[in-house]
Amino acid sequence: MIEEKYDQLGPALGELAADGIGGDPNGIYLYVEVGDRWISVNLFRDEGDVIRYYSHDDELSELIWQAWEAESLDSKKRWAVMEYEIRDGKFDAQFIYPDQVDVESYDVDRRAIALRKRFGDKPIIYPPMPNLD
Repeated sequence: MIEEKYDQLGPALGELAADGIGGDPNGIYLYVEVGDRWISVNLFRDEGDVIRYYSHDDELSELIWQAWEAESLDSKKRWAVMEYEIRDGKFDAQFIYPDQVDVESYDVDRRAIALRKRFGDKPIIYPPMPNLD
């Protein structure tokens, strides 16, 4: 049953993430943290020499939120971090659980550590901050 659920969820996430980058899903990496009443979805793409951050629409966050909420009501069995990647047309998802990481304790470095672990020293390109004038 669990495998079947992720066999359906994986391609749906890939399709929405590919929409967010405007094309080929190869190289997509999602880093997601979820806690009680909040979600942080970060969409990146390996573009060879650089890793690029992409904005995403609410539909991607909503699908991930629904998948998280569909997990066991026992908060210790719900994942806290999901790392999702597409390589060569195949997706892989890894989950970290609350007994392994406390996402309710804010740590700005967790995402940076995950990115370095996955991509080494490749530069990460973020979009420019919007002009608020």
